[in-house]
Amino acid sequence: MSTIAVIDYGMGNLRSVAKALEHVAPSESVQVTSDADTILAAERVVFPGVGALRDCMAELQRLQLDQVIKDVAASGRPLLGICLGMQALLDSSEENEGTQGLGVIPGQALHFAAGQVDALNGEPLKVPHMGWNQVCQAGLHPLWSDIAQNSRFYFVHSYYAKPVHQANSAATTHYGQDFASALVAGNVFAVQFHPEKSQQAGLTLLRNFAEWDGTL
Repeated sequence: MSTIAVIDYGMGNLRSVAKALEHVAPSESVQVTSDADTILAAERVVFPGVGALRDCMAELQRLQLDQVIKDVAASGRPLLGICLGMQALLDSSEENEGTQGLGVIPGQALHFAAGQVDALNGEPLKVPHMGWNQVCQAGLHPLWSDIAQNSRFYFVHSYYAKPVHQANSAATTHYGQDFASALVAGNVFAVQFHPEKSQQAGLTLLRNFAEWDGTL
């Protein structure tokens, strides 16, 4: 039995993520933990999160987990970032007049611009972007296995990822503009949406992660 560590730093929908992983990977040991040794020993690591990046980074640093996540990313073992966890993997965010991230994937989290309108009905687009939206896969990847192109996933966010390199964009979504809704960098995969809240498509992605060896 291998282990999937779900990083607990007090800012994630941890129970839902863990329950979803247990459902799709019953033969795996899913451990919600803030223990560095447990995380570093796990075969796969999930980095979830909700809330503000400034608070996220402060908690990671307080628990000395910021370097642990960087070490996992550098180790070649599969690492999955979810929502705020995805934004934290970037270099920085516009939030709070600038917040430094972990710098695992080159890029920045930007705030959705005010005044954008829905191209179909002319209605103002609300921020945060909340609800179901289509995800357009940018190419083949093991985590997209058995997930149809333009499947709908559940989003809740006010900031979106803008990677420096187009090659790091694994999928895009349209909300007033196209933005990167999934990122990839070797053994690191990250999604802006919540797979644990995204019904069958989300469960399939989590199942694929539980089976992924970190290679393409």
